[in-house]
Amino acid sequence: MKTRRLLLAIILVTGTAFGQKTQTQQGHTNQNKFKQLKELLPTPNLQRTASGAPGVKYTQQKVDYTMDILLDDENTRIYGNETITYHNNSDDTLTYLWVQLDQNMRAADSKTPDIQPNDIPKSTSTKRFNKTYVDAPFDGGFKIENVLNIDNTPISYTVNQTMMRINLSAPLESGNTFEFKIKWWYNINNHRTDGGRSGYEHFPADGNNNYVIAQFYPRLCVYDNVEGWQNDQFWGRSEFALEFGDFTVNITTPEDHMLGATGILTNENEVLTRTELKRLEKAKTTFDAPVLIRTQEEAEKIEKNKSKKTKTWKFFAENVRDYAFATSRKFIWDAMAVDINGKTVMAYSLYSKEANPLYGDHSTRAVAQTLKTYSKYTFDYPYHKAISVDGQMGMEYPQICFNPGRPDLPDGGYSDRVKYLMIKVTVHEVGHNFFPMIVNSDERQWTWMDEGLNSYVEMLAELAYDPNFPMRRGLPKNIVKYMAGDQSRIAPIMSKGDYVYEFGNNAYGKPATALWILRETIMGKELFDHAFRTYSQRWMFKHPTPADFFRTMEDASGIDLDWFWRGWFYSTDVTDIGIENVRKFYAEDGDNEKVNFIEDTSKGLKINKSKTAKSKYFYEITFNKPGGLVMPILVEYTYDDGTTEKKTYPAQIWRYNDKQVTKAMHSEKQITKIVIDPNLETADVDVSNNSFPREKKDAFSKFKTKMKN
Repeated sequence: MKTRRLLLAIILVTGTAFGQKTQTQQGHTNQNKFKQLKELLPTPNLQRTASGAPGVKYTQQKVDYTMDILLDDENTRIYGNETITYHNNSDDTLTYLWVQLDQNMRAADSKTPDIQPNDIPKSTSTKRFNKTYVDAPFDGGFKIENVLNIDNTPISYTVNQTMMRINLSAPLESGNTFEFKIKWWYNINNHRTDGGRSGYEHFPADGNNNYVIAQFYPRLCVYDNVEGWQNDQFWGRSEFALEFGDFTVNITTPEDHMLGATGILTNENEVLTRTELKRLEKAKTTFDAPVLIRTQEEAEKIEKNKSKKTKTWKFFAENVRDYAFATSRKFIWDAMAVDINGKTVMAYSLYSKEANPLYGDHSTRAVAQTLKTYSKYTFDYPYHKAISVDGQMGMEYPQICFNPGRPDLPDGGYSDRVKYLMIKVTVHEVGHNFFPMIVNSDERQWTWMDEGLNSYVEMLAELAYDPNFPMRRGLPKNIVKYMAGDQSRIAPIMSKGDYVYEFGNNAYGKPATALWILRETIMGKELFDHAFRTYSQRWMFKHPTPADFFRTMEDASGIDLDWFWRGWFYSTDVTDIGIENVRKFYAEDGDNEKVNFIEDTSKGLKINKSKTAKSKYFYEITFNKPGGLVMPILVEYTYDDGTTEKKTYPAQIWRYNDKQVTKAMHSEKQITKIVIDPNLETADVDVSNNSFPREKKDAFSKFKTKMKN
């Protein structure tokens, strides 16, 4: 009986029985939006420091290529011989090497079509029907003729779809090199009818082809201390991880072709006419407008006859991560010089008459502006040239890129829509020379690190080219529809590109918007620009990871941004901040030198009755946050005399309460209106709760129109 009484007493005092806990005693993990990212970021080490900089033990591999390439225009084929020198600069011993065979994505037995869900359409064109259900598949993919040691003895190798393992007969020790040779050929795809990141375009009217050639040679995968071998299969979307090296490349084409490629042309006297050489020399000192090296009239004359002879273009490219070229007898060529802090860099364009006058008016100028703007915000462009090619796609490689845009009006002119699209893509693709061709992130794993960062700097270059440039991506208002969409079809930015639904918004738009908001709203231009430039220069010609970017941006600015990375990059939360309530008070002198605040519930507004209080009006404003993203509260107060005042409450205002915060406000003037985020800087997905008094329906419609515009 005493035991039962004792147990009853314990329960009455503590509220618990043995083995039981009350709800208030339940523990929880740290869910604060401002907790540090340490549990998500890799542990710093001697290769990658806590500051975000490369460490004293940072290493990366080097791969050199010597290639002889033959373009078979008649059969639309590429034949190649390459000698590869692999430098093992890591501390590891390697027993095999991995080589990328990207063209195998187009092989007849490729698995890429098999992973794409599809169904039977209600109807389709005869051409599409035949291609899908009748015609034999395109015979693409590398045809590997041999893989040999430098002494021509065979090497064991294993092909796994778009990857090939080179089985070394002896381990490759740290600090040693290994040389081997590969001989191959493949059928070039028509990228205009069959798609692809490179290929040829056929012009039935004159029987010629424009070639934009990339991923055309077996190339080494990256080996580093983050992924080991980056040998993920190439399914067609997520791009490439590559090592830097030196390229010696000889490309044989029909004699009447004009060709542009990565690297320095070492035999221009053999492949260019005297007239072209003279014009090129003039272009090297012309900074205000493009100089035509081969005119449209000359190109039209050349394209009428197909030469049976050949010529070989010889290039050397130092410290590049990849190689590409474009060639055609149809190409017009123009060029102009660009001053990059006292160094002359050449901006080139190669285009067919079908792309003129659009390309002649804007292509090379857009290349020049891109080099200037990116150099301003990152580092001086280190290469000697950048080429824009009428390739009718959007794809980038070191010193050369393939871009869209052709006149669309009946008179041969072009609309603003076509003009701005062409300039936008050209700026974007030329900008890729900086990200990832120099700041060499792993595109296969982290698409946003090149596409997103590049899309952000692209915005600055577009506005420098035309202050009224119509921005399709990057501005906060442009990402609202995506972020407010179906959450089941939205992935965090920190997702592999192959596995996201809306690739463009995820990898390009949202990260560009995030950086824009960081610069314009959170950090300020000066701090952001210094930190971004620091990151860019730290990781020139190296392999950065997301952690290196996040850490550098904080290290170089002195701002803790873990809350921002967590919300914008690791989650799909949205911004939605509203005004929940506004209470009005007046001050009244009380006893013992006290001032009392009394809530004013009248329809009017009572002025304070205190002799000591200087302000006349007092307000208590409660902000709520239905959205999950932590963001600053940007407020515009309008007073009864028509003046306005803007106030920014930093994001840390939410650190104690993630749902609701209250701020006191006092003023000599009466507040007549309060608006949150009046300039649409935070990508707020619901502006209906952004104002006090609440906007009437007509006024709110005008506000929504402002968002659209």
